[in-house]
Amino acid sequence: MGDMGAALRAVVGVAEPKAKVEAYRALLADVIARNDVEHAKQFVDHMLCEDVPLVVARQVLQQMAGELRGLQPEQHKAVAHYALTHIQPRVVSFEEQVAVIREGLALLYEGEEEWAKAAQMLAGIDLDGGSRGQDVAYRLSKCIKIALLYLEDDDAVNAETFIKKASFDIGQHSDQALALQYKVCYARILDSKRKFLEAALKYYDLSQLDQRELGGKQVDEGELEAVLNAAVTCTILAAAGPQRSRMLATLYKDERCSQLKIYPILQKVYLERILRSPEVQAFAEELKPHQKALLADGSTVLDRAVIEHNLLSASKLYTNISFEELGALLGIAAHTAEKVAARMISEDRMKGTIDQVEAVIHFDNDIDDLQQWDHQIASLCHALNDILDGVVKKGAMPVPV
Repeated sequence: MGDMGAALRAVVGVAEPKAKVEAYRALLADVIARNDVEHAKQFVDHMLCEDVPLVVARQVLQQMAGELRGLQPEQHKAVAHYALTHIQPRVVSFEEQVAVIREGLALLYEGEEEWAKAAQMLAGIDLDGGSRGQDVAYRLSKCIKIALLYLEDDDAVNAETFIKKASFDIGQHSDQALALQYKVCYARILDSKRKFLEAALKYYDLSQLDQRELGGKQVDEGELEAVLNAAVTCTILAAAGPQRSRMLATLYKDERCSQLKIYPILQKVYLERILRSPEVQAFAEELKPHQKALLADGSTVLDRAVIEHNLLSASKLYTNISFEELGALLGIAAHTAEKVAARMISEDRMKGTIDQVEAVIHFDNDIDDLQQWDHQIASLCHALNDILDGVVKKGAMPVPV
């Protein structure tokens, strides 16, 4: 079409509203088919001028918003952004159209893995007011979607903002699929914020899902195994202490965990055995980027978790130990070992006292001598059993019948 302006002016002269809408739709279809950005922008400008009645402009822009997906990706972005910019002064009159344009752009950005841009597009929809904001299901689904997109971009702060908005509506809606998405998102936010113990509880709760079909979507065993694996990982990374020990016991006794790849390290952590470097390195390969992040002291989340675990394990094996020996056992400097022990004792995560004059830590165990002896025998039996299992796997000795 040569002169787009003339064609648009010709439609202005059509008196009957229905015929006018059809004429505009025909022009729009031609513009989309030709992938013509400049004519599309001209069409948007015309729809927003005073010559076009509001009722007509709404209908035609609504159709245009939906059909922009027929353009090539770059042309789609150009026209959509242009439309959003020029509609902004009259956004109150075109809320529905703006929402559809933003949803289309968000879908496009999501396909390109531009997670933050996709989230920002959806976040621009007025979810607190307007016609769409009154629909609880729509508001809830969009808040959860935005939070999930921000999580893909490792932005837990913005994700938490929108999941908190969703929390006001989740109790008013009975859609189980949305409720499941909300729980998954909330658990991932806790994980991203390094609230590992809370995240582990949420993940474990999700792994026990009874229903296998929610909202027409099938939940397979692989997804349940993934959240169970996440529960184990977060528990291992959590700060050592009584609460972590209880969670470890729950996971260790769950038969499903024995099928997981990370079960061997779960077993060692639960049985309070010292973790060695090769085991820690193998576990580190399974971690997500935020779980490997550096802390203020230059160590990683995993380093802290392993040091605290090994220190707690040492407290079960030793009555007392010098700073130097403890540092050698943990693979850190003596003064660092003292600081870690002091912090754990002060936070009531480990029982003991520190003699700074003698440079010795004395551990206090609640169990009596006989129970301690039984515990040591049990640990020895578990260790011997592991050795025998390893020998049998290598075929060095027959399996007893």
